[in-house]
Amino acid sequence: MKKRIVSFAAMAAVAALALTGCAGGDDGGGGEGSPIKIGSVNTLSGAATFPEASAAAKAVFDRVNAKGGVNGHKIEYNTVDDKGDPASATAAARELVGSDEVVALVGGASLIECEINKDYYKQEGVYSIPGIGVDTGCFDSPNIAPVNIGPFNDMTLTLLNGSENLKLDNICVMLEIAGSTKPAYMAGVDRWTKITGKKPLLVDDTVPYGGSDYTPYIVKAKEAGCKAIAVNAIEPDAIGQVKAAQAQGWDDVTFLFLTSVYSDNFAKALDWTGAGAHIPAEFYPFTEESEINADWKSLMEENKIPLTSFSQGGYLAATNFLKVVEGMKGDITRESVAKALDDMAPIDNDMVASPYQFSKVAAQDFEPGAWPVVLKSGTNAWKKSAEDWLMVPSK
Repeated sequence: MKKRIVSFAAMAAVAALALTGCAGGDDGGGGEGSPIKIGSVNTLSGAATFPEASAAAKAVFDRVNAKGGVNGHKIEYNTVDDKGDPASATAAARELVGSDEVVALVGGASLIECEINKDYYKQEGVYSIPGIGVDTGCFDSPNIAPVNIGPFNDMTLTLLNGSENLKLDNICVMLEIAGSTKPAYMAGVDRWTKITGKKPLLVDDTVPYGGSDYTPYIVKAKEAGCKAIAVNAIEPDAIGQVKAAQAQGWDDVTFLFLTSVYSDNFAKALDWTGAGAHIPAEFYPFTEESEINADWKSLMEENKIPLTSFSQGGYLAATNFLKVVEGMKGDITRESVAKALDDMAPIDNDMVASPYQFSKVAAQDFEPGAWPVVLKSGTNAWKKSAEDWLMVPSK
């Protein structure tokens, strides 16, 4: 993932204005022989982009269409670029929900759109299954239920991986804060403290996105006595932080990152990772050969879509949605889809730690889990570092 700094004050203003916009129709089609209209809002251009999720969802829908569609209905899938811009995110939702009259939003991945559009989706009675939920709005709306566990649960798991699996102490937390996300990240830290009774040695929430030199932050952590640093950095920033530690000769530091840095590109960029870079992968590790990822992997390779956690999320969002829609009777409308998602049985898939059930995920009433992997110095390759999912205990 690349980076972008967004004006969240502007986002909030646009979101407020958005609610006063015109409402669209209430039927996304799906009557006899008609197409099923589905959309997704994505950040596809700008400095931070998430192209793989919606591309993966499209590949799933194209495969279904090639086999005749869902009970005779072809799927029309429209992806709209919000450019990481609040006004564009607002317009994208209205294009899909108001003009296209989609029955649901599936497989999207945006830096900002959940927070911007969640109230509009509620107003219009449309449900969203993001492939990758990023901002806080993806995790506090009854109309939005991502297939990934999200960065805030990820922070809790990152700390649990460090303290419980790796038996590390003196863990410090470094946070890159965009907009109003600090309370959500700190809630993730506090949840770890509640579970383990442990507290971070240091919390530094002044770490910038896209910093040109992370040396001052690394030096501060080293001088504080940190043995490990848990960081919510995106890929380029994380690389900069690792290289800053290397330049300081901090050979025994352990890096605890989130899933956002789990990529082949990250592994290839770093020959040195100190005592190792550890992450809890939100989906079953794609860098492992396994039947668990076999269908996803073959479909991605067939469509030349990068093998990443983001494409895993888009694939799962579309796959879960299809399982629900294929079981529906009668017309497939926005209202009937919402009811089907409300009433759906849990879907088990070995690519994730917990079954997917829209209402429980939207309420964050489930046990988040992730699979620990590690990038050791000199390997340039991720490897599993555990033999099972690491779970956040029930609330």
